[in-house]
Amino acid sequence: MVQNKRGITAEDFYRMRYTSDPQLSPDGKAVAYVQTMVDDDRSYRNHLFIQSMEDRTVTALTEGAVRDTSPRWSPDGSQICFVSKRSGTSQIWLIDAKGGEPKQLTRCKTGAANPVWSPDGKHIAFSSMMTADDSFEELESEEKKEAPKKAIVVNRMKYKSDDFGYVYDTTKHIAVVHVETGEITPLTKGDYLHTVGAWSPDGQWLAITANRVENTDTQHSVDVYLVPVGGGEWKKLTRSMGTFFFPSWSADSKKLSYMGSESPTQLIATQKKLWVTDLESGIQTCLTADWDVQVGDSTIGDVRSPGHPNPGGVWTTDGAGMYFIASERGNSGLYHATLNGEITQIVGGPRNIYGFSLHAEQNKAVIAVSDPFTPGDLYEVDLLTGEEVRLTDVNRELLAELELPEPIELEYEGQDGWKLHGWLLKPVGHKADQKYPMVLQIHGGPHSMYGNTFFHEFQLLAANGYAVLYTNPRGSLGYGEKFVQACCGDYGGNDYLDLMSAVKYACERFDWIDTDRLGVAGGSYGGFMTNWIVGQTKLFKAAVTDRSICNWLSFYGVSDIGYYFSAEEIQANPFDNPEKLWQHSPIRHVANIETPLLIMHGEQDHRCPIEQAEQLYIALQHQGKAPVSFIRFPGASHELSRSGDPVQRVLRLQYTAEWFDTYLHQTEKVVME
Repeated sequence: MVQNKRGITAEDFYRMRYTSDPQLSPDGKAVAYVQTMVDDDRSYRNHLFIQSMEDRTVTALTEGAVRDTSPRWSPDGSQICFVSKRSGTSQIWLIDAKGGEPKQLTRCKTGAANPVWSPDGKHIAFSSMMTADDSFEELESEEKKEAPKKAIVVNRMKYKSDDFGYVYDTTKHIAVVHVETGEITPLTKGDYLHTVGAWSPDGQWLAITANRVENTDTQHSVDVYLVPVGGGEWKKLTRSMGTFFFPSWSADSKKLSYMGSESPTQLIATQKKLWVTDLESGIQTCLTADWDVQVGDSTIGDVRSPGHPNPGGVWTTDGAGMYFIASERGNSGLYHATLNGEITQIVGGPRNIYGFSLHAEQNKAVIAVSDPFTPGDLYEVDLLTGEEVRLTDVNRELLAELELPEPIELEYEGQDGWKLHGWLLKPVGHKADQKYPMVLQIHGGPHSMYGNTFFHEFQLLAANGYAVLYTNPRGSLGYGEKFVQACCGDYGGNDYLDLMSAVKYACERFDWIDTDRLGVAGGSYGGFMTNWIVGQTKLFKAAVTDRSICNWLSFYGVSDIGYYFSAEEIQANPFDNPEKLWQHSPIRHVANIETPLLIMHGEQDHRCPIEQAEQLYIALQHQGKAPVSFIRFPGASHELSRSGDPVQRVLRLQYTAEWFDTYLHQTEKVVME
C-alpha cells in the first residue's frame, strides 16, 4: 500500500463534495455553480458559489442549512435566480450577483422550479406540479391547509411516479413571473405534464416539451412546442413519434435544436440524437443520424444523483453549429456538430463530462467532470485549442488520504462473437503472490453504461480486499443502436452470457483472482440480473441484490412504468403472453438458489416496488435452503443508492461489504462455466 494512505470507507461519503450545474456569467468573467455536501447532522446541503474566471477567487453566495440549486444569471449579470426550499417548499429566489440576502420571488402553493430568464430580464418562466383545483396562488397558511384525504379516486394508469410520489390528480404547468411585481401569468393548462425549455432570443416564444396526446397513459411520446408568450396559437415541431427534450435556440431565433429519438416502437431502448428545426421552412433535420453514438451523458455513478441539468445543444454565435455532450464506450465528452452533420470531439478522454456552460463569443466553456479518482469538479476549456484549466478541487483533503486503484480496461469476446468492454479494479494493497476474491457488479437500466467515473461502492470493495469487475453487457448505451436494443425480449439470455463471459475472461487473465470466492451484486436491472444469475449457477458464493425485480408478471401492474416498460423490454404483457413474462422472471428459478443472498429495498420505491423483494425473500425463507437476509429502508425510493438519505446510503454500503466479508471465504472448488 502507498505509504500514509488508506482505502476508502463507507463513512467517507459524509465528507465528499461535488460540483454541478456550472453557469457562466453573460460577460464570461465568472461562473456560478452548485456544491453539494453532507452536513454534520447527516443532511444534504446545496450551496451556491461564484468563481472569478480572471483571478480565480471563490465566493460563497449562499450558506447554512439550505438546499439551493439551479443558479441562473439575469441577462445583465446583476442578479442570480435560484431554486430553494428555505421557506419550506421549492420556490424561486433572487440574489444580487455580488452577494447579500436572497429575496423570495414566488410563493406558489405547489412550489416552483426550473427557472428561465426572459431575454429582457423582466420575467422568469418556471414550472409547478399542481392538481386540477390548484393555481399559482400564494401558499396556504397552516390553518387553511386541507386535512389528509380519507379516500382517493384513481382514474388513470400513470398515477404514481418514483420522482414525484403519487400523482393521481397532478399535472405540471408553466407560468411566467414578473421580476419586479411578482405577478404570475399561467402559460399552460389541461391534464398534461409540461417542462420548461428555453426562451427565444427575441422574447416572443417559449420552447417547451410536453406529452399532450389524446391518451397519455398509452401514448408516451414527448413533443416540442413553441408557446407564444403574449398569447396565441402554439406551434408543434415534432410528430408524437418519440421523446424529445432540452430545446435550445439559435441566436437569431430562426432555428431550434433539441435532443431525443424518433421511433414509433422504441421509446426506451434507443439512442438519443441531436435534432434541428428550421422555423422558417419547418424542415426538421437529425444532425447525428449517421453517427451511431448516444447524445447526452449516460454514465452511472453513485456519488452524484442522476438527472443533473443538461443544457442540450448550445449554439455557436453564427448559428452554424452547436456543442453537446455524448457518451461512447464508457466515456462522455464535449462535442461540436455543424448543421451538415460534421462532428468533432472538443474534449474527451477516460472520464465523465456530466455538464457544461458555454460562452460562445469568447470560445470558452466550463465543464463538470468526474473520473475514477474525482467525484465532481469544474474545468475551464478553450474551445479552439481544447486546452483545460482546473477551477475546483473540492475533495483535495479527503482524496489525499486515500489509495484509489486505477481501473484496468478490458476488451473481450462474448456470445456470438460480440465485442464487449469493461473494467477491473485491483484490491487496495494488491500483492502478486496472493489470491483475492472478486465481485461482479451489474448496472441498472439496462440502457445506461458503466464508465470512467467515480464509484464509491467499487472503491469501498477494493479497499476491503476485493477485485471489482464491472462491464457493459448488451443492452448498455455507448456501443451503438444495435447493441442497446439487443437485450429486448431476451432478458436473462445473451446479456446473462455476456456477464458470465466477463467473469471467465477476468479469471483466466488474472491468476490472482480466487475463483472459489466470487460474488455478484447489482441494483434495479442489475438486481434482476443478480437474481437471475444465482438461479442459473452456483459459481458465486455470495450475492447482493437491491431495488430488484424478480417477477415480471407482478411488476407489470405495480411499477410506475411497468405496463409499458414490460411491453418494450420483455416484449410481453399478462393478457397476451403471460408465459413469456414468467419465462424471464428470476423467481421461476428460486428453487435452484443456494447462494447466500442479501436483499435490500426501499419501502417507497415506485419503480421496482418492494413487493418484488418481499416475494423473493419469502420464497427463499420458505425453502430454508440458502442463507438470506432482507433489509428494508423506510421512506426510500428507487434513488436509494444515488440521491437517497445519506445515512441510508452509508448503511447500504456497510451491509454490502459485511455480507461479502461473511460469505466470500475459502470453499470447495467450482469449475468455471
